[in-house]
Amino acid sequence: METEKNIRLRLRFYKDVEENVSVIRDKFVNYRKNLSPDFVMKIRNYHIQFTMAGEKHEYWSPHLSVELEEKEGNEKNATHIRGLFGPAQTLWTFFMFLHFIVAGVFLTFAMFAYSDYTLKKPVLTDLIIMFIMTIIWFLLYVFARQIRERGYDQMNELEAVFEKILES
Repeated sequence: METEKNIRLRLRFYKDVEENVSVIRDKFVNYRKNLSPDFVMKIRNYHIQFTMAGEKHEYWSPHLSVELEEKEGNEKNATHIRGLFGPAQTLWTFFMFLHFIVAGVFLTFAMFAYSDYTLKKPVLTDLIIMFIMTIIWFLLYVFARQIRERGYDQMNELEAVFEKILES
């Protein structure tokens, strides 16, 4: 996967396999029994999540979510796999919270700036705060990219395990 060339923070992939959904799921279930202590795998119906565990787990460790679906038109003999690499749900939620706070402050001061402008009051303070919120938003994006870059090696490990499971 070309992770370095992709601008999205959460990387997605799609794969079609010429095996039944239940067979693919059973491969993951069987692999989980012999899973290395470096990984944690959760399987619920046809949704699979796995990530690093133990000493390898860091706050920036990626998670891989895999959704198994029957591929249409092949009489239930093929599987469409949707995969999504992303950060831990708590870290993702925290980042979204920060983005909403920054956006809320930006919009609030945009309204204040408009009100002050229509009332012929100075708007410099409002514009400065809006500019600061823009810088903070940009810094959040840069920080998220750095977190993703730290996780490239672990992301490749997770992808290798995923491919190994499919080949078994």
